[in-house]
This record gives sequence, structure tokens and C-alpha cells, in this order.
Amino acid sequence: MSTVLDVKGLNCPLPILRTKKAIKDIAVDAVLEVHATDPGSVKDMEAFCKQTGNELMSTAEAGGVYTFQIKRKG
Repeated sequence: MSTVLDVKGLNCPLPILRTKKAIKDIAVDAVLEVHATDPGSVKDMEAFCKQTGNELMSTAEAGGVYTFQIKRKG
């Protein structure tokens, strides 16, 4: 089961800041599912995961909503 973070309607840098806070609250190897509407969040999430060492498992877009599956790493 994954934790869901809804950051729809928020623009950069808020989706990343909320993701950063939320990922600290889940267990290592747990998955955080982020729902965002900011198109810039695609590149932001990739960069965030690269910087923090978390795994961006998937990115999808449907109806203007971007969904990211991020696995927390140690």
C-alpha cells in the first residue's frame, strides 16, 4: 500500500517541498504516490529523486494530472 500526497493546483516549488516533507514520514522502501498538476513537476521529481537517492518508480499523466510513484531509500 502506498501513501498518497495530493499537490494538485500547487506550482513550483510547493510540490517538491511537500514531497520532501512527506517522504520523511514514510518507512524506508515504502512508496509515496504524488498527484500534481504542474507540468514542471515532471522534471522536478526526476531531479529530486536523483538528488535524494530515492527511486522514481513511475511517472504517468492522465487528464492533466501527473502521478509519480517514489520509493523511499535509506
